[in-house]
Amino acid sequence: MSGKNRREGTPRMRRSISGKTLFCILITALVLSGTSILIGYHVYANTMDQHYISNTVNLARTAVALLDADTVERCASEVYRIYSTLTPEEKENSGEAALPKFSHLKTDEGWLFMRSQMQKIARENDLKSVMIVTLDREAHTVIYVVDSDTNEETYCPPGTLDDSMTDEEIESFVRSTAVISNTEEFGWLSSGAAPIYSPDGSIHSLMIIDISMNDVMRDRYKFLLNYCGILLVAIAVLSAVMTWYMRRSVVTPINRLARAAEEYSYDQGNSGTDAPRTSHFADLNIHTGDEVENLASVMDGMETRLAEYIDNLTRVTAEKERIGAELNIATQIQADMLPRIFPPFPDRKEFDIYATMTPAKEVGGDFYDFFLLDEDHLGLVMADVSGKGVPAALFMVIAKTLIKNRAQMGGGPGEILEYVNGQLCEGNDAELFVTVWFAILNVKTGRGLAANAGHEHPALRRADGSFELVVYRHAPAVAVMPGVRFREHEFELHPGDTLFVYTDGVTEATSLNNELFGTDRMLTALNRDPDAEPAALLKNVRTDIDAFVGDAPQFDDITMMALLFSGTEGKNDG
Repeated sequence: MSGKNRREGTPRMRRSISGKTLFCILITALVLSGTSILIGYHVYANTMDQHYISNTVNLARTAVALLDADTVERCASEVYRIYSTLTPEEKENSGEAALPKFSHLKTDEGWLFMRSQMQKIARENDLKSVMIVTLDREAHTVIYVVDSDTNEETYCPPGTLDDSMTDEEIESFVRSTAVISNTEEFGWLSSGAAPIYSPDGSIHSLMIIDISMNDVMRDRYKFLLNYCGILLVAIAVLSAVMTWYMRRSVVTPINRLARAAEEYSYDQGNSGTDAPRTSHFADLNIHTGDEVENLASVMDGMETRLAEYIDNLTRVTAEKERIGAELNIATQIQADMLPRIFPPFPDRKEFDIYATMTPAKEVGGDFYDFFLLDEDHLGLVMADVSGKGVPAALFMVIAKTLIKNRAQMGGGPGEILEYVNGQLCEGNDAELFVTVWFAILNVKTGRGLAANAGHEHPALRRADGSFELVVYRHAPAVAVMPGVRFREHEFELHPGDTLFVYTDGVTEATSLNNELFGTDRMLTALNRDPDAEPAALLKNVRTDIDAFVGDAPQFDDITMMALLFSGTEGKNDG
């Protein structure tokens, strides 16, 4: 058979360990990479921002130091003085209506020199712009004094208003700090300021510089892309290495173990018991130094122990089959020892007799017997050996043989049981005993003698009556102790009477509710059709027992015997 056919019963593998491991590695790597990117970018961006903020403020302070303080104060005071004289209408539109009033500053040598110095500072430090503004704190307005811009389109002349700055931004500039902003016109800017003080120590103007951060932002985005690319490459390399390692150290050894287990299962299912056993796990040579190697070692040991177990099981099974066969023979032998051909005496019309025995196991300890001692006398035996199984069956064979052989020699039931008791008490190391009801009936007169050695009370039904128990004191069981005398009881049967004897397996049949069948139910079953023939009578009792017990297991042998007495009238009718 090919390997493909061998594996037809193997469940289809939906996801391999390597695939699951790679998926977990990718998820873990992506989470860690995302976290690393966020943290790394935040640290990098924050560092660059702090660097530019500090650099911007320092450049603003340096620019203030390079300018003539008197010139700056004079020009700023002049701008503020003129601005203060403007009407509200002239202040509208950022002061453009009042620009002519500031035009004389463009010819002021000090203002022009200050502007040229600021332009020089902007060129040498690659600044976006350098400007000096004065503040109208009451109006929360910034007023331009001078600007380093040489482009006339973007240049802000003196007196131009900038009311777009918030109070917080103005206060930030006064405290010599910087802000980073993104504008549509200039892009990313780092704007910083340094205060310009009057002789009295008050702040009359601010030096504001703007540094373009567009290149920095492009570098930042480039850093982010490079960082992501490096991490992706690292993830790919790590995933490849881990996948290779998992395949080499885990997946491949496990697959080898699985194939070996599959081969082992196939060989066990298709090889005979006499076929040479081969090792499936010992030659795998798995040396991973981890749990997989331990698993291979355990499975190798398991295979050895299973082989030993199978050998032992084979021997036990063979022995059990042998014992079972012998028990079947014993069951047949025991059944053959009991009278089972009915009617047993077809030429005798004085009585009709029928009996059954259903053992709880393969062989039982109950037995019944009936035999003619002479032309007029019939021996009746109903007995129950203590215990179950083979020991009870062997004891039953001995007891049955002794009773019948001794009865053939003559004597009453009590005398016969005394002899049997003496014989069974000798060497009875197993301490077994047997309860016996033994009677000798004169089939012509209907008179009889019975001895009850610890057995169940018989049930008797008179003609046209109903079954009732015949209760009298009985002797101990046979083989309990030597020297016991067994009392005899006289009884008499009349034509039409029916005698029913049984073992305790009838009355002690147990239902699923642990309830006993009992004598009352037995009498009810007998009286359901008291005129029935012995065979039908026993069938009625067994039907009621089976219905009562249901699916509960049978714990004891069930043995019954019924005798319908016809007397000489039956013989004459024949």
